[in-house]
Amino acid sequence: MKISEMLRTQHFCESNATKLPLFASSLSNCYNGSTSCTVASSRVLDMGFKLSKQASGSNQQCCFRKAWDRIRHRIMNVFGRRAHERVLEEEAPQVSETGPSWKIFPGQAVPLGVSEVDTGINFAIFSQHATSVTLCLSLPDREKTGGPDGGMVELALDPQMNKTGDIWHICIKDLPRSNVQYGYRFDGPRDWNQGHRFDSSIVLIDPYAKLVEGRRYFGDANYKFSKFLGTYDFDSLPFDWGDSYKLPNIPEKDLVIYEMNVRAFTADESSGLEPDIRGSYLGVIDMIPHLLELGVNAIELLPVFEFDEMEFQRRPNPRDHMINTWGYSTINFFAPMSRYASAGGGPLKASKEFKEMVKALHGAGIEVILDVVYNHTNEADDANPYTTSFRGIDNKVYYMLDPNNKGQLLNFSGCGNTLNCNHPVVMELILDSLRHWVVEYHVDGFRFDLASVLCRGTDGSPLNAPPIIRAIAKDAILSRCKVISEPWDCGGLYQVGKFPNWDRWAEWNGKYRDDIRRFIKGDKGMKGTLATRVAGSADLYNVNKRKPYHSINFVIAHDGFTLYDLVSYNFKHNDANGEGGNDGSNDNLSWNCGFEGETDDDTIKAIRSRQMKNFHLVLMISQGTPMMLMGDEYAHTRYGNNNSYGHDTDINHFQWGLLETRKGNHFRFFKEVIKFRRAHPVFSHETFLNKNDVTWHEDNWDNYDSTFLAFTLHDSNGEDIYLAFNAHDYSVKAYVPPPPVKRKWFRVVDTNLKSPNDFVTDGVPTTGSTYKVAPFSSILLQAKLT
Repeated sequence: MKISEMLRTQHFCESNATKLPLFASSLSNCYNGSTSCTVASSRVLDMGFKLSKQASGSNQQCCFRKAWDRIRHRIMNVFGRRAHERVLEEEAPQVSETGPSWKIFPGQAVPLGVSEVDTGINFAIFSQHATSVTLCLSLPDREKTGGPDGGMVELALDPQMNKTGDIWHICIKDLPRSNVQYGYRFDGPRDWNQGHRFDSSIVLIDPYAKLVEGRRYFGDANYKFSKFLGTYDFDSLPFDWGDSYKLPNIPEKDLVIYEMNVRAFTADESSGLEPDIRGSYLGVIDMIPHLLELGVNAIELLPVFEFDEMEFQRRPNPRDHMINTWGYSTINFFAPMSRYASAGGGPLKASKEFKEMVKALHGAGIEVILDVVYNHTNEADDANPYTTSFRGIDNKVYYMLDPNNKGQLLNFSGCGNTLNCNHPVVMELILDSLRHWVVEYHVDGFRFDLASVLCRGTDGSPLNAPPIIRAIAKDAILSRCKVISEPWDCGGLYQVGKFPNWDRWAEWNGKYRDDIRRFIKGDKGMKGTLATRVAGSADLYNVNKRKPYHSINFVIAHDGFTLYDLVSYNFKHNDANGEGGNDGSNDNLSWNCGFEGETDDDTIKAIRSRQMKNFHLVLMISQGTPMMLMGDEYAHTRYGNNNSYGHDTDINHFQWGLLETRKGNHFRFFKEVIKFRRAHPVFSHETFLNKNDVTWHEDNWDNYDSTFLAFTLHDSNGEDIYLAFNAHDYSVKAYVPPPPVKRKWFRVVDTNLKSPNDFVTDGVPTTGSTYKVAPFSSILLQAKLT
């Protein structure tokens, strides 16, 4: 209900002169000479009230006008020109029968969002181009079980009193300190050619809302059309992080990152968790022992900002059978995904449980890195918009527009819109969001999806020194955080090794992924490139003060094939996605080892097993920061689907039963290699390798046909490491140099051998100056005292 129409209800007209102003008590105080409510009373009269139950008919309007005239006549002498008449509008949203008794003040412009101040609850929101703004409130007793769909109180803001610069604001006394849901209606120019997309019929989410309420259960089709509103909580006590709590503060060079999805990690029944815990932040806590056994010390969570997993099902389309499980479709940049709360607990519980998850992970020595999506939002394109916030608040500010195409949205994200990241207002929004996650939730770092978008100016052109990238690098609050870019976008801006960095930013090294895949599957002419990649990609990162650990090395990530599928499929199999196989990359650099998909051929299965171990070994011995994907430790398959974002099924869900069956072989190898890396600093140099750090056992780098490489990493304590990788389809008799003085070579890894001989922690002594490296296999020898 809007203020200007509260007086319209039948109850007001028939009997309740005392009900006429919801603010009667404040008016009487003003008549008694109180200056504290002069502004408040003026504000209320200026705004008016709408109780959003349909009210029509000339008798009611006549009654209202007479009553309003009486009130206006009595107070005009008190407020003079500050009392403004409002023209009643004929609207018919849902309406409440009675209104609350509030004192209303003009409010303040800072901070943005909702804050508690001395005079009450303050609301502040930016819009440069809006001509009218209405605050919409849903009170606790008006809520409905399906989400924020109950009756609303609507307060129309006066630009003369409730606006400072481009910030609209209002303060309400006696508003509940929690359990209130809120949003805004915006109106303004309707000229699409100028980039405006105002639509006052939609209640929009505050970009600075710290909590967002929507449906309570993930993927609940009964509420797939649920609306989303902001909410707040000033009643709860601060979260107790504990007296002994401390941040892990793991040096970047020592990180081993595990990319994972909160829901998919424990959603499957095989997790053994109670149904209310599966797929939640608490579910992650229960599985920390697995992470510790595997040996990783950082998790990179796929998006955990509020998103609408049912967005594909809001209209008929080829993807309307899918559920967005990856979350790369942000609704709000401050609120944790509420449906990752246990037992449908909602946004406040989600916030608390997220903190409990971070606290538990930190207690286990595991850092938390968030995959964040500041390149686009959920609001899609102009053809099929899903307006929930930014588009309706100020499209021309929040999104990049094409000045040469009648204000149409630019699309460098591949998702229909592109956030205008280097606009001062959007830039501050991003910085405030990042700071919020560091201060409030204690996260340790961020991976920026399609980060090259953040390197574009407001017109979409690339910038040499993007202000937002520099600001993140220099920000004091973010100074302890890892910051990682995905250095490309869908508009062709590819910046691997060239991402603006201020010696701070790390990068997903896409060239590492591609080059390692090519070599291990046997592509020719890759030997020198393999040496460059395992040595830390100095060709890309040995610039200024950058370090090897600024290369985030990976072979597999969430998008694309899993490790098992990389060695089992030559082609993508994405029919289940509903787009006729047109989605997903066609260039996977994969090799199926002789048969497409599942097979009972033992020879093919043996090669696949070796290849997965080869990939994992080379990843973990490379200089730089290794990252692996959830599920690869037990050889998870998506059945050849290389774009599985929309499947809330076993395609994405971690299969704990398979993990158990493979713990003695595949999983064992993976965890032992990770622990070996972490135990030997020779794999994680702070600086790039020099001739004293590595010896390459190669005298014919120009041999295009050679797919074999051997080298020794030298350890200051004499525990040198010899490695050889053979991607030929025949055995290679490799030269093994003499070990350091008083040392002997011990075989730790031979991927050709079956478990447990493929990895022997204490090593098996070797003799002689050669080692026969089997086809498609690799070895690791360690020099140890005899």
